[in-house]
Amino acid sequence: MRRPIELRKDSTMPNSDHEHWDVIVIGSGMGGMAAAAALSRVGQKVLLLEQHQTLGGLTHSFTRDGFTWDVGVHYLSGVAPGDHMRGLLDWLCDTPIEFVSLGAIYDTLHIGSDEPLSLSRPYEAQERDLKDRFPDQAEAIEAWTRALREGREAVLKIFPTRAMPEIAGDLLDWWNRRAISKWCARTTKEVIDEITDDPRLAAAMAAQRGDHGGRPSKASFSMHALISAAYLWSGSWYPVGGSAAFAEAMIPTIAKHGGEAHAGVRVKGLLFDGGSVVGVTTDDGTEIRAKAVLSDIGARETIDTLLPEDCGHQDWMAQIRALPSSIAHFTVFLGFEGDIEAAGATKANHWFFPTGEADVVWTDAPDAPPPHMTASFGSLKNPAHDPGPRQKHMGQLLVWADWSTVAQWADQPPGTGGDDYADFKRRAEETIMAQFESYFPGLAKLVVYRDLATPLLTVSFTGHRKGAFYGLDVTPERVMCDALRAQTPIPGLFLAGQDVASPGIPGAFMGGLLGAACVDAKVLKQITG
Repeated sequence: MRRPIELRKDSTMPNSDHEHWDVIVIGSGMGGMAAAAALSRVGQKVLLLEQHQTLGGLTHSFTRDGFTWDVGVHYLSGVAPGDHMRGLLDWLCDTPIEFVSLGAIYDTLHIGSDEPLSLSRPYEAQERDLKDRFPDQAEAIEAWTRALREGREAVLKIFPTRAMPEIAGDLLDWWNRRAISKWCARTTKEVIDEITDDPRLAAAMAAQRGDHGGRPSKASFSMHALISAAYLWSGSWYPVGGSAAFAEAMIPTIAKHGGEAHAGVRVKGLLFDGGSVVGVTTDDGTEIRAKAVLSDIGARETIDTLLPEDCGHQDWMAQIRALPSSIAHFTVFLGFEGDIEAAGATKANHWFFPTGEADVVWTDAPDAPPPHMTASFGSLKNPAHDPGPRQKHMGQLLVWADWSTVAQWADQPPGTGGDDYADFKRRAEETIMAQFESYFPGLAKLVVYRDLATPLLTVSFTGHRKGAFYGLDVTPERVMCDALRAQTPIPGLFLAGQDVASPGIPGAFMGGLLGAACVDAKVLKQITG
């Protein structure tokens, strides 16, 4: 049984003894926690710093009016018994996390006026799902399955290069150049257009793009294949007890090996000795030194907020700054009272594309209906959730949007948007709720609490520019960018998290381990088995 730990801000400051820390990790998202726990496990003394008041990054949970939501976890792949990631996660956890399968059907697509299309696993089952709906497209569907398999394998060939010296990484990329060119250098739309000319099937193939944020016309197909196909081979899973289980399991590993984790500590810059990074400076002026610093706040954010412009390595910085940010999003957090399953809620996520197009984002908020919405009901996925006599349940509505919808308020301090921003939020929430009611009229009647989060909250919480939920966009250029290697050209500075590997919790996890492996090769031995 896992003992609860304190994940919120404490009253103590980290030890600033210059000789005390081997590694400082900035940011306690999945990548930061994985890196810190891995380095702790191989004997490094690690200090983990988080600017937010709660540890865990986008894996943290929050509570309002008796309802608790998991912020960034809606389902997971890669954690089935026997999966490589599951073994690595168990190695990092003080007490192993328990996961529950969400069943064979994990997503339901609502495309235009068509009947809902349930997606099931494994590959063969999803082929049958699609062939039943599109019987005249059998060859295209089989080609799609092959593309998913091969595209996933292609991008997995790139990941090891992120923890390799540049020469070795370039050699491996050259060896795999044909697969990389075929699947990583092309967009999802280009691959789909080559396979089918049926717009409804094309929309179904691209629909899960929300799992990585990339629009089909811009995203590398290999990233789409990696993430959407992951559920086909590993299944869909949820952490028992909710997403806070990650921090509750990994943070004690850091402490048990002589490290510390502190929330509410903002790092404002890096300390240099000559051209090498030797520590960090916090908001209150405290200088903390270490042999290495590993940043989990995002590659672009590391450059823009922690590095001085005169630190050198301008070509490396320019390569990262040239990569676009991923899309932004609105979320409505819902609290229900009543039998939500009888009203239509399921463990499977629901993806709505009312126009029949998948390559869309909300550009005309707050009053025009969004062209996409995802509904997820976390309390049904978590067997530890106790609805009580009032049958309290939680859900989320996600709408992918363009940053321009809120850009006019971006320069104002959080909470100071004024009456016009409050009116914008009210109207946007009403618009999203009206669309939700059109799909789930029975569920809408059970809503007793709702609260809208805009892309500005993402900026406030994560620091990601333009509210980028997934960090850097998953373009072909990003997938093949050598500048995203975990070991930066600046001695003593390393990167971790989504930008090093791929979007989402599993990608951030692997990005954290790759960053840790560059700091200490003993971690690499664990990764490679």
